[in-house]
Amino acid sequence: MIFLHPALLPKGPLMALDPGTRTIGVAACNSDRTLVSPIETIERMKFSEDAARIFKLYDERACKGLIIGLPLHMDGGDGRRAQSARSLATNLLRLRDLPIAYQDERLSTFEAGETLSEAGIPIHRHKEMIDAEAAAVILEDALLRIAEGVPEA
Repeated sequence: MIFLHPALLPKGPLMALDPGTRTIGVAACNSDRTLVSPIETIERMKFSEDAARIFKLYDERACKGLIIGLPLHMDGGDGRRAQSARSLATNLLRLRDLPIAYQDERLSTFEAGETLSEAGIPIHRHKEMIDAEAAAVILEDALLRIAEGVPEA
């Protein structure tokens, strides 16, 4: 089931995905939603293999919901990448009913790169870590929205 706002997701740990063309960054938080950790970067293969890996990571962490980064244009409009992220959600839901919410991921990769640099990670290692770190940024942003609550209509 797709929710319009992350605050509507069930209580408990969440997992976030940063879907790219060649990779999917994965991050998760603890059950109190106080600690966000980058988990891994999945090299995209066939959808069935990607989905199996996503579900395995989701289950290992006993997640209660999934946040999918939505790569909107800077003006807030949709493009091919946003449509691809929505397709990923739809295809995952065809295999398994789980709570999903989208999170605007504009500038998440840039912020992830800044975080890695500030942590002293050499630039040549950023490529292997950037997508999982971007998923962590997406999850942190979603957690901020959760803390704000659902806006009044």
